[in-house]
Amino acid sequence: MGVLGFAHGHVGAYCAEWRTADYGVRVLAGWDHDAARLDAAAAEYGLAPYPDVGELLDREDIRAVVIGAETSRHAELAELAADRGKAIVLQKPMALTLAEAERIRAAVSRNGVPFTLAWQMRVDPQNVQMKKWLESGELGQVFMVRRRHGLSMGLSADFANSWHVDPALNRDIWADDCSHPADFVHWLLGVPETVTAEIESLYNPRIPSDNGIAVYRYPGGPIAEVSCSFTCAAAENTTEIVCEKGTIVQNFGDAVSCNVPRPEQAAALKRFDVGTGAWTESPIAAPPNHGFRIRALAGPLAEFIGGKREPLATAEEGIASLRMVLATYVSSREGRRVRLDDPALEQV
Repeated sequence: MGVLGFAHGHVGAYCAEWRTADYGVRVLAGWDHDAARLDAAAAEYGLAPYPDVGELLDREDIRAVVIGAETSRHAELAELAADRGKAIVLQKPMALTLAEAERIRAAVSRNGVPFTLAWQMRVDPQNVQMKKWLESGELGQVFMVRRRHGLSMGLSADFANSWHVDPALNRDIWADDCSHPADFVHWLLGVPETVTAEIESLYNPRIPSDNGIAVYRYPGGPIAEVSCSFTCAAAENTTEIVCEKGTIVQNFGDAVSCNVPRPEQAAALKRFDVGTGAWTESPIAAPPNHGFRIRALAGPLAEFIGGKREPLATAEEGIASLRMVLATYVSSREGRRVRLDDPALEQV
């Protein structure tokens, strides 16, 4: 494997995990446009550094790449890798715009290369369990889903200097990280019809769009809410799913709820069944901190690269999730409910 860009910190977690256990993959080389970042990654992970991305991609022993560069570089790097027949793991968000995302989809399609987005929420054991509970039909009709997702980085003045909040490189922190729960809703329930959203900059004007709420509408139900604060120091409840015959509750499911002290013996995942009138706790525990969740993605990604599992999310699914995010900007800006096929999304 090779790594194309170390901007996104999650990539370092995968590299570290792949070095410590035998997942059937070896990271041999890395590229980054930032020479200092490349040198640091090469030294930490024992990689051959390549200042020229083409030279790395020309190596015949590199069969797959992980793209962890700034979001603005995703389309170009994915095209280069696909044109050389490499399997691709792409870090989120997929792209800045729908046009860039379509370039990625087209490159993957015309070259027939394996492709997946690196969505941690799609393989988190607790999330998988919640999806199984819903798909079993035991809880009946699903009425409402609420997913809260938060980070505390917006409270740090230094974060304003990060590429994550540079409009040219990554749009803003809302586009960057609300993409996780938006894709979770997509994975859990399918593609919604419309969204209504409010996005605000409430703390540091140099860190735009630090808080927001999006409500996704499915004809005939359910209604799904994504609530994100990137100025959040602590939290507990992460997911609530209200059903006809019961309720699912998940706690400690994101960084700000998983990394802070928790009440002793507190349940991480449980469901209430109307038939028994009782709560049942899942034996799936929350990890000690959110870093464990990120590193846990290394296994499923290695399985995908080795041809042992399907993509976590295809390019087509990535475009749908991107639409779910871009539509929130149109809704918040124009104060209206927005369909996911609204032409205004092409201009965001």
